[in-house]
Amino acid sequence: MSYQNWGPQDLTAPAPSQLPEVPVQRGMVLEDVQSGWVGAVTRVEKSGGMHVVALEDRRGKSRTFRLGYGFLLEGRPIRLMPPAPRAAAGPAAGTRTASGSVRVEGQRAQVAKASRIWVEGKHDAELVEKVWGDDLRVEGIVVEPLHGIDDLAGAVRDFRPGPARRLGVLVDHLVADSKESRIAEAVMASPGARGNVLIVGHPYIDVWQAIRPSVLGIERWPVIPRGVDWKTGILTACGWPHSTKEDIGLGWQKLLGAVRSYADLEPSLLGRVEEVIDFLTAPEQ
Repeated sequence: MSYQNWGPQDLTAPAPSQLPEVPVQRGMVLEDVQSGWVGAVTRVEKSGGMHVVALEDRRGKSRTFRLGYGFLLEGRPIRLMPPAPRAAAGPAAGTRTASGSVRVEGQRAQVAKASRIWVEGKHDAELVEKVWGDDLRVEGIVVEPLHGIDDLAGAVRDFRPGPARRLGVLVDHLVADSKESRIAEAVMASPGARGNVLIVGHPYIDVWQAIRPSVLGIERWPVIPRGVDWKTGILTACGWPHSTKEDIGLGWQKLLGAVRSYADLEPSLLGRVEEVIDFLTAPEQ
């Protein structure tokens, strides 16, 4: 089986002097080229007069590396630099959240309300949390993964939705005449759901595709042959490890690490999530 050449697997490194210099930040997902170790930055410290960074992988194991050359960020070679000095906060600093809304300064997270947002899986939940997490904490809304919607009708019955207990569901690949659309239509028409349950969705096979490909330095997502697991195919096209569940998890962390704000996501996802949040926070009728 062959895949066309695709941007992220082209890791030919430019001369060191040409590499972008990137200050290290907590949560940044990096790969050490020499060892192949991939992990998120958990701490940065000085040791023996030099800066070292600790990278924690998906299994919770951690290794330390010296800052400098030899790292990949979002599949691209960089020179990893010490943390940028903190700039003096101006009046407009930190006024926007990742979703683009105005940050509510001094606002504590609300106690979780009965209403919920359900998404299809862990990756969907992590992406929604990264972009809309600040907004959801202010509203007291919790995001929960469903791990599939085949038994969505039963899950909604067990949830017992009502005017003070609303439910918003974000579904992958919600297109006309699909299995997902038929399930959604049946649930929305069920007793107790009308006015209390909103099911929306995006057209993508997986929420990975809701990330703009330009964020990863490519023009479009690759087409994966039929019969090939979609996520495995994407990682293969990237030239990233793809044989195990751990490989898929680490690949997702690279993609998630590339998302900084709502501007990195496709409008077809942005509009649906905003629609769900508006539905759950509307005053009771």
